[in-house]
Amino acid sequence: MTDRVCVAKIGAAHGLRGEVRLQVFTQDPDAVLGFGELESEDGTKKFRVASLRPAKGHFVAKLAGVNDRNASELLTNIELFVARDKLPKIEADGEFYHADLIGLRVEDKSGKNYGVVIAVRNYGASDLIEVAEPPKKSGTLIPFIDEFVPEVDVEAGRVVIVPAPGLFDEPKAKSK
Repeated sequence: MTDRVCVAKIGAAHGLRGEVRLQVFTQDPDAVLGFGELESEDGTKKFRVASLRPAKGHFVAKLAGVNDRNASELLTNIELFVARDKLPKIEADGEFYHADLIGLRVEDKSGKNYGVVIAVRNYGASDLIEVAEPPKKSGTLIPFIDEFVPEVDVEAGRVVIVPAPGLFDEPKAKSK
């Protein structure tokens, strides 16, 4: 279990007064206002979301201390993390934070191993889990929906998948 969780990602600059597009990963987007200090993945940059408003397909945020477009342009693609202890406790069975999936082994119903979850991605349509055999840094993307991921058992350390035909097949050698 990780001690920090990514709760948002800064997008492009918005306007001239230092606002940025913000992709928020929390169930309640306004929660980022109450977390206090957020930090970059490497911990070298600290931010506080001063205001947040909805826009078409994203949010627009004002970050404390960022007052012009030039400053906001330098922040594009920075992921914002918060200490896990600032997040609400998970109370319902079967609920988890996406960060809890990282490192879980991935197997099918028969127990065949496919690697581990190395990331949870979202490119706009739905969440995807990225599965790879360590030490690989990139892997295979699987839609994180019941059809392909029918079971997540964080306590047992595993995710059960139903892989689409051909998804994990080795490429065949080209014949001469």
